[in-house]
Amino acid sequence: MTMAAGAAGDAGAIARKPGRGGRPTAEAAVHLEATILDQATAAFLRDGYAATSIEAIAKACSTAKRTIYARWDGKPALFRAVIERLMAKWLAMSGDWAEANTLEAGLIEAATKIMTVALSPEAIALHRLLIAESARFPELPRMLRDAGADAGIGRIVTLLRAAVAHGEVAEHDSTFAAEQFMAMLLSGPQRRALGLGVALDAEQTIAWRNKAIRLFLGGLHSLRLPAPRKE
Repeated sequence: MTMAAGAAGDAGAIARKPGRGGRPTAEAAVHLEATILDQATAAFLRDGYAATSIEAIAKACSTAKRTIYARWDGKPALFRAVIERLMAKWLAMSGDWAEANTLEAGLIEAATKIMTVALSPEAIALHRLLIAESARFPELPRMLRDAGADAGIGRIVTLLRAAVAHGEVAEHDSTFAAEQFMAMLLSGPQRRALGLGVALDAEQTIAWRNKAIRLFLGGLHSLRLPAPRKE
């Protein structure tokens, strides 16, 4: 028996242990819900959305399907819960961004944290799932956005607007610029991580980050700042 199977079996046993009135304890219920989400996350990321079933997840957790349906009303709701949990984990990993003295310093810190999350095995597996199944299940990208997938872009927008306010760069469409920055930062490394090229090692990832930031700042600095007012 694997450690995961043993843990799932333990969770099922704990959840079945009756408390007062034959109901599981609050602690057991929380433990079971976490186990279901663990198993669901592993199944979705490993097998994809279409191939994952509530029945298989229930079996992996040594619990009944009705136990899962009592918490989530179907596979879409369970997948949404998995996505929200992953997003909360990734946002916690990225933490708060310290206020930087320059836009470049802010982008370096932001890019480092964004790449750490976006190139993690779980994030790459989710990216692969979306590429493979979004055409058949167009609701999947919407679920991802609703769960906070655009938080990184929002934070970059904040950095860019602060730089404009401080006179560091000219006025520009900060949302469009933030989206372009994220594409420059992540598209190449993600493709390589998916197997479409040689994956970047830690040193190459840092080099990619620095080149993307320099190129992005070069584009921003090419925009004309407003001429100073004549007294």
